[in-house]
Amino acid sequence: MDAPFSRIAPDVKLGRDVRIAGWANLYGCSIGDETRLGSFVEVQKGASVGARVKLSSHSFVCEGVTIEDECFIGHGVMFVNDKRPVAARNGRPTGDQDWTPQRTLVRKGASIGSGAVILGGVVIGSGALVGAGAVVTKDVPPGATVAGVPARALPRR
Repeated sequence: MDAPFSRIAPDVKLGRDVRIAGWANLYGCSIGDETRLGSFVEVQKGASVGARVKLSSHSFVCEGVTIEDECFIGHGVMFVNDKRPVAARNGRPTGDQDWTPQRTLVRKGASIGSGAVILGGVVIGSGALVGAGAVVTKDVPPGATVAGVPARALPRR
C-alpha cells in the first residue's frame, strides 16, 4: 500500500495488495483485494469497494454506496446519497440521526466515465457503461450504455 499524506482511519478494512495514491481519505469503509485508488479520493463510512476496482483521482464515494468487483470509476466521479439535503432543521444543525442515506449499487464490471454524477438510490447494472459527464437519475440495465443529462440509453451498435 502506497499512501503518503493519506488519511486511512483504523476502522478501514483493506484487502490484499490495495494500492492507494497520496492524499486519499478513507474512513469506516472496506476496500477489496488488488483495488487501486487515485489521488484525492474519498471513501466514507459504510461504503464498500470491491476487488480489482480502479477508482480514479478526485472521486467521492459516500455512505451507502457499494461498488462490486472489477469496476472502473473515472476521474472526478461524484456519488450522492441524499435527495433532500439540509444543513439545519428547527434552528439546529442536522446530524446522522436526521437522515438515512440512500443506497446505490454499482454491479460487477460496470464502468463510469469521468465527471459523472450518480444520484442516490440507483443500480448500475453489470457491465454497463456510463458516459463521461452523465447524470444518472435512474437505474441503468446490465450491459447498457447511457450518456447525457439526465443519462439516457444509447442505441446498441
